Amino acid sequence: MSSTLIATDPAHLRRAFAHFPSGLVAVAALGPDGPAGLLVSSFTSVSLDPPLASVNIGHSSSTLRVLRDRPEWGISVLGEDQQAVAEHFRAPASERFTGLGWSSTLGGAVHLHGAAAGFTTRLERLIPAGDHSIALLEVVDHFAEPETSPLVFHRSRLRRIDREGAA
Repeated sequence: MSSTLIATDPAHLRRAFAHFPSGLVAVAALGPDGPAGLLVSSFTSVSLDPPLASVNIGHSSSTLRVLRDRPEWGISVLGEDQQAVAEHFRAPASERFTGLGWSSTLGGAVHLHGAAAGFTTRLERLIPAGDHSIALLEVVDHFAEPETSPLVFHRSRLRRIDREGAA
């Protein structure tokens, strides 16, 4: 092995984790002051029976404090044409939905327009894990846009998936 393992250095560990490509999802719900949400790259399917998914959210997140009290959360898998949406989510929490198209369920799950896929979920439980919480989510509804590819996060950059047969 030519690389030195430096597990205790957060900067080196972050760079190593960045080698694993992932999708980006917006996790959002209607809060007392309108939609509240954040982007995460840690979305994963957990189980088909029962239908479960999870996301990891930092303990210091002010958005997590809003989400934990909401009955439903929306998970929007960002589509390949939503790089501007991802950049928009770098804004302060109160400005993240300004100018974006979104809709909500009766239970308050917020979904972004143009998403490649989406899930309406209910929080099963928050599991403390280091400096984050793992949100275990029951999937109660979902949709997918078969012609829309997801946006990918790799090496701290937003990327598109090359389509098969593309010249």
